[in-house]
Amino acid sequence: MHIAIGCDHRGLALKQRVIKLLIEAGHEYQDFGAFTEERIDYPNIAEAVSRAVVAGEFERGILICGTGIGMCMAANKVKGIRAAMAFNEFTACRGRQHNDANILCLGSENDQSQLPEMVKAFLTCEFEGGRHTERVEMLKKIENKR
Repeated sequence: MHIAIGCDHRGLALKQRVIKLLIEAGHEYQDFGAFTEERIDYPNIAEAVSRAVVAGEFERGILICGTGIGMCMAANKVKGIRAAMAFNEFTACRGRQHNDANILCLGSENDQSQLPEMVKAFLTCEFEGGRHTERVEMLKKIENKR
């Protein structure tokens, strides 16, 4: 799988851990920054990763900031993105299964004890379709009203 990944300055160390997991699992990735701990504005990174995912250049994206909240909010402003915050393996998988999430948002200040399981779940769990398809379509209708 080809993954777009990005972070702000507060997510740099966690991004490096996630990249290592991606490599170990045999995935390809493109790093959209940040590349140093110098302050950087998360909305710019979130937009770049989100637009690349929507354009079909990547199958999924992963965004990281201090809490994950800012990245999630920014990513969800891009039409076609369904970014989901995950706190554990269950929420990472459920975001895919029920919401067809295409971006995973993580917080570097959150508990990382399940990081490998969260990343694996996001990349391997599949959208269940069925009744959930109707709800994803509802999200798209809301998005088109903007």
